[in-house]
Amino acid sequence: MPHPLDADAVRTWCALALQALGRERERIDAINVYPVADGDTGTNLYLTVESAARAVEAAFDGHGASGTAPDLADAVGAMAHGALIGARGNSGTILAQLLRGMAEILGAGGEVGSGPGGPAAALKRALRRAAESTYEAVAHPVEGTVLTVATVAAQAAERADGTPAAVARAAYEGARTALDATPGQLAVLGRAGVVDAGGCGLVALLGALAGALSGEVPTAAITVRPDAPVPVAGGCPAAGGDGPASAEQRPEGTAHGDDADPDGPAFEVIYLLEADDSAVVRLRARLDGLGDSLVVVGGDGLWNVHVHVDDAGAAVEAGIEAGRPHRIRITHFGAPDGGGRGARRRAPEPAARAVVAVVPGDGLAGLCAEVGATAVTVRPGEPPASGELVQAIRQANAREVMLLPNDPELRHTAAAAAEQARTEGVRVALIPTRAAVQGIAALAVHEPARSFDEDMVAMTSAAGATRYAELAVAERQSWTMAGVCQAGDVLGLIDGDVVVIGSDLAATAVTVLDRMLSAGGEMVTLVLGADFPDSLAERLERHVRERHLAVDTVVYEGGQRGAPLLIGVE
Repeated sequence: MPHPLDADAVRTWCALALQALGRERERIDAINVYPVADGDTGTNLYLTVESAARAVEAAFDGHGASGTAPDLADAVGAMAHGALIGARGNSGTILAQLLRGMAEILGAGGEVGSGPGGPAAALKRALRRAAESTYEAVAHPVEGTVLTVATVAAQAAERADGTPAAVARAAYEGARTALDATPGQLAVLGRAGVVDAGGCGLVALLGALAGALSGEVPTAAITVRPDAPVPVAGGCPAAGGDGPASAEQRPEGTAHGDDADPDGPAFEVIYLLEADDSAVVRLRARLDGLGDSLVVVGGDGLWNVHVHVDDAGAAVEAGIEAGRPHRIRITHFGAPDGGGRGARRRAPEPAARAVVAVVPGDGLAGLCAEVGATAVTVRPGEPPASGELVQAIRQANAREVMLLPNDPELRHTAAAAAEQARTEGVRVALIPTRAAVQGIAALAVHEPARSFDEDMVAMTSAAGATRYAELAVAERQSWTMAGVCQAGDVLGLIDGDVVVIGSDLAATAVTVLDRMLSAGGEMVTLVLGADFPDSLAERLERHVRERHLAVDTVVYEGGQRGAPLLIGVE
């Protein structure tokens, strides 16, 4: 039975899209040859949609707590925002812009059915705007890619009559037709004997939309190519619809048609950027001169920037000049021998053991990098999805991994990621760290030369022996264990509970430190937030030195935004 175009439909769309991309991820990865044959398009699309789905669920949870339900604008806006902040790779960034384009129409003021033509016409306009917006985001659009597939899908939707379900189905069928034509439009696809990987992902997404609106979800509706054979090597079709390209069809010496320029840019740089429109215009020009595959998506002060460059530092510096970049990810395409793009398939030998840690700031991410750990940097209110943690475990490239969630709210997410990684042959220990300072303590005693079990016990013991605290600023009036706080009050939390309410950052920090050290301690760890004054850090160090003899103090520049100060006592 057809379903109306509303918030529930968006929620179902997210769930079905995530299922489809989860099923097709490896197949899409296998045919990824453009713009870079790094075999991750399916994974990047899955992680992007997972972030979008989490944002939609958060919107439903937020409204449910107040006894209301989100409307279409709330749901589609959350989906687009979730995709923006969680976009991965070139394909995920373009997908985020597609969803933002749809949200511009479906999230406009008023009921979607109140405009000319009703919901079906609104969906047509949304699909058209989605396709247009991708061309605006990509610095140098290329036909035969997901851009073409989106355009043909929108054109097919325009010709459809009837319900939103009929419009979505027409878009899906149009996308499938366009996908078949991509090898004839883009030479690298034709030589490899495959269709465009990003286009495959869009077909899955539109199939999920059609299923959500029709109320009927046959497998064929959300499979990349339901009519193609599914050989062991993959299921997204080669040109001509006969399955993935054979070894004979692929260019000699490449894994999946990788005939990209071996002298091309060596790094992929992605970051979220807080900046105004005029600064982003200048940033586009600057990055376009540094590399290729430039995609900048977003708006309203928040952008997602993706580019391939040789000088990753210059790309980040350009972002700093434009505004405030964060959640920076830099991926090196080349192998350790520096062989450039042509060498990326020669993966290095896995390490014996690695550490993956979730951290709340760029400074802590840098600390992790210094000791060889893989960091997943997060911001307040934007927890990582399990897929993002799985991807970090894969990037760590080790046979054994110690996973540090550093947040009690991530316990289930981290457990799911660990379980998935185990199915892929990685031995994972989930260290029950509840705060970043416990993660620092665990990381300090990590010793790869020990046995797996001994290392796990040592790291768990170090984390458990570390009490944790933080300072936060109240956003609104609220009841706490220490009494009623007002907006702007400084809150001191120990082991997750508010124990001090103050008006001064320094005085509250001193009170929290004294309370923690009253039970004893040998070392204090201070992790400074992005705006924490250096003079106050020095004052706290001096206070510990003068008032608590034989207690050492270590200070790190954490760079976190949510909490001005994190404190650990071992």
